[in-house]
Amino acid sequence: MSESLPRGAERDLYRDTWVRYLGYANEVGEAFRSMVPAAVVWLSYGVSSSYVLADAIDKGKKAGEVPSPEAGRSTRVTIAVVDTFVWQALASVAIPGFTINRICAASLYVLGTATRWPLAVRKWTTTAVGLLAIPAIIHPIDRSVDFLLDSSLRKLYPSVQKPSSS
Repeated sequence: MSESLPRGAERDLYRDTWVRYLGYANEVGEAFRSMVPAAVVWLSYGVSSSYVLADAIDKGKKAGEVPSPEAGRSTRVTIAVVDTFVWQALASVAIPGFTINRICAASLYVLGTATRWPLAVRKWTTTAVGLLAIPAIIHPIDRSVDFLLDSSLRKLYPSVQKPSSS
């Protein structure tokens, strides 16, 4: 999001604005898991999953607006929706959520065995560690998912032009 758009480029609501941060709601939920009811964590996954679905629908709609023969249009829309959904589901929800969950679980465990801090302090420290880890994991996960999809799913597309995911 911090990268400037090329002159004349259209601003993507789901990639170039504050809306992008909705995709990270589940990581924040995972960071607070030790302090909030499980329903709050599940709600954070609902927010992130809604973001993923909305972005996939948006990319499909945009792909459908490009003038072309009807057969090519439906293929292009399907590819845009599937590619965006899979990429976002992995890069915004599944992998980062699991990563932050494990970082926080490990942090809470280590603090419990290595310190005599009160439980409340250990939980707040674990939450801080989880929140601080989010910016550090985003780009490596995004690039890894790009590599994974380029090496697998994207090889199946019948077109040389691949959808832009990240």
